Amino acid sequence: MKTDILIVGSGCAGLYCALNLPREKQVLIITKDIVEHSDSFLAQGGMCMLKDESDYDSYFEDTMHAGHYENNPETVEIMIRSSQDTVKDLLSYGVDFKREEDGSLCFTREGGHSHKRILFHEDITGKEITGKLWDEVKKRDNIRIIEHCTMLDLLCMDNVCYGAVVKNQEGTLDTITAEQTVLACGGIGGLYRHSTNFRQLTGDGIAVALAHNIELEHVNYVQIHPTTLYSNEAEERRFLISESVRGEGAVLYNAKKERFVNELLPRDVLTEKIREQMEKDNMPYVWLSMEHIPKEEIASHFPNIVEHCKKMGYDVFKECIPVVPAQHYFMGGIKVDTDSHTSMHHLYAIGETACNGVHGRNRLASNSLLESMVFAKRAALRIGSTHVKSQIPPGLLPVDFDKYKDEAALKERYKENVLNEIERLNKAYV
Repeated sequence: MKTDILIVGSGCAGLYCALNLPREKQVLIITKDIVEHSDSFLAQGGMCMLKDESDYDSYFEDTMHAGHYENNPETVEIMIRSSQDTVKDLLSYGVDFKREEDGSLCFTREGGHSHKRILFHEDITGKEITGKLWDEVKKRDNIRIIEHCTMLDLLCMDNVCYGAVVKNQEGTLDTITAEQTVLACGGIGGLYRHSTNFRQLTGDGIAVALAHNIELEHVNYVQIHPTTLYSNEAEERRFLISESVRGEGAVLYNAKKERFVNELLPRDVLTEKIREQMEKDNMPYVWLSMEHIPKEEIASHFPNIVEHCKKMGYDVFKECIPVVPAQHYFMGGIKVDTDSHTSMHHLYAIGETACNGVHGRNRLASNSLLESMVFAKRAALRIGSTHVKSQIPPGLLPVDFDKYKDEAALKERYKENVLNEIERLNKAYV
């Protein structure tokens, strides 16, 4: 197969990147599962936006503080300054953020934020945003998408990317050559037993980067979300109880139903406090109560959470629910510049696969959707201004597919490589 631009992944970063590419370019998006099974659809809480100039210093400081000041100040500034432009785009695509009675945008607050600056749509903001991006993509004649298509490797030589080796739904191996390739294949949650991520997100971008000596950064910076609904099912994806619930007044209780912590601490700090309490109580969870939130607010703001908890046997209007920390987000990834270009020519990385330094060692709540889209658009604009006609070098094609036929062994090797790199860096960090 051939295309002008190949995008690996169909979350909000991949879709938004495609929408910002020149319409005369042929764009091919491949995705490992169906489009709706990206983690972008799972985001509950919301998306940050700089409301006005008076909030800039506070927003910048909140992001840096949450990231333990290991963030890249340049990319943090780019993200914040670009937020209003991103929201303008989303509104033009029909994204329905909640509004006040006067029609102005409504904002909420989450852990680590000193002010209300988070836009939301009920408790399914990710679904609202990514669904509307997907609707827009389907209108574009120059964008084609192939579902159930897995990237197995990059097509590259002499530190230049020419596309990817893929396996389609029928099990057929193929190559896709492209002038520019964008990795938007998500995080690493599928490598963990307890994670809020879809199971197919196994760090494929990181694995191929390791295989081809593409520069990485902070691969050991993995965020644990403090509150996911406790379940005995080991292989089940953990259901997120959004930061917004605590932002609106939910409290955490120990085994004796006593409050033990400030619920709006940054995620990594709160996670540690919860783990300490679980150990003290000798319990596999702590309790979360929504008793201090008005019932009508719970029903209107968190209907998805209410329904899922009901399905699992909990009535949030009358009782506490058990919550436990779980792997949630990946702050590290393939190192990129401010336009999302990697250390390999003609190769970009965006979204959770990439590391541009915005999040530092710990992501501030509701910065993920914004960061993904801001730097996806910057990648698209850079690609659009770059005139490339890749000549496939002799010897690159045809590919020897024999080394990819044992896909299970390949995936296991990739998984081991990623986990070993995380472990190596953790030891070095300690």
